[in-house]
Amino acid sequence: MKRGGRDSDQDSAEEGTAEKPKRLRTTQERSQPCDWGNLLQDIVLHVFKYLPLLDRAHASQVCRNWNQVDSSKESAEAACDILSQLVNCSLKTLGLISTARPSFMDLPKSHFISALTVVFVNSKSLSSLKIDDTPVDDPSLKVLVANNSDTLKLLKMSSCPHVSPAGILCVADQCHGLRELALNYHLLSDELLLALSSEKHVRLEHLRIDVVSENPGQTHFHTIQKSSWDAFIKHSPKVNLVMYFFLYEEEFDPFFRYEIPATHLYFGRSVSKDVLGRVGMTCPRLVELVVCANGLRPLDEELIRIAERCKNLSAIGLGECEVSCSAFVEFVKMCGGRLSQLSIMEEVLIPDQKYSLEQIHWEVSKHLGRVWFPDMMPTW
Repeated sequence: MKRGGRDSDQDSAEEGTAEKPKRLRTTQERSQPCDWGNLLQDIVLHVFKYLPLLDRAHASQVCRNWNQVDSSKESAEAACDILSQLVNCSLKTLGLISTARPSFMDLPKSHFISALTVVFVNSKSLSSLKIDDTPVDDPSLKVLVANNSDTLKLLKMSSCPHVSPAGILCVADQCHGLRELALNYHLLSDELLLALSSEKHVRLEHLRIDVVSENPGQTHFHTIQKSSWDAFIKHSPKVNLVMYFFLYEEEFDPFFRYEIPATHLYFGRSVSKDVLGRVGMTCPRLVELVVCANGLRPLDEELIRIAERCKNLSAIGLGECEVSCSAFVEFVKMCGGRLSQLSIMEEVLIPDQKYSLEQIHWEVSKHLGRVWFPDMMPTW
């Protein structure tokens, strides 16, 4: 009995010991915070429907998943419903923004156009309009012009596939107070530049052009005549001409064949030595140059040419490129203290007989008149 009792006590103790970790794990699992960012999108969307518009906008900034939910088709439909109700409201500024993807393009075109027309008709003093990545079309732009031609100063409409060159030309012909314009290259034409250069039109301050190709070899890029650029810059001599290029190397042939008044150039894909050499020859007004990638051929001659001819250059960024340390020092020496922004990855600089990576820091700092270090790739 005694032994049996002792064995029974031991069994009970072992069972109790086994139960403790199990209870502990259960308690820990319950106490672990819920990962709200990984909730199913259907659940998040259901919750979002009960939030006021401002709170919903704040919630979309919590994490990427919530942002994608809020930029869904349902959000675009809600935005259109709100626009449709603005019958007795005169807006001065309207910006339709899809932070995750162009959700307005997922809507029926007629639904979007109907909602936008309500705003255009009832807003008699609209001055700023941002409608990038939307199904806006030529007829709706005519409504915009008919009701807001005297007040419109800013129009941003990149990636609007239903607008034709004739549609944007109608805006330029009638909205003589337009000071800022952003559009895709396929909407740019000689006629548009000449319309923006007419005596009736105010001097343009900012023109942004996105030159985009999704599939190599499938997009035809037309050429703008030099005389059109000349007339444009004569009328607006202080304009910022910003061009974003997302092209494949073989698609650059129509560009930089003669002088253009570009002030800011951004190359989002790999660009050849030949194209960058042409940039130095054809863009004397260049202020900022950003090159995402070039390849493994050093850009020594191209950088020197840009420094020689682009006397206003004050900012440059180089990503996956190669430049010898000697050529880079010479480039900085030629540009001098006007280089307010110099963003160069350390991997770009190739040591040579004259300078090592340690020496180039001091040499570049001396010519800039301030302490400078190359950017370094994070190691985490």
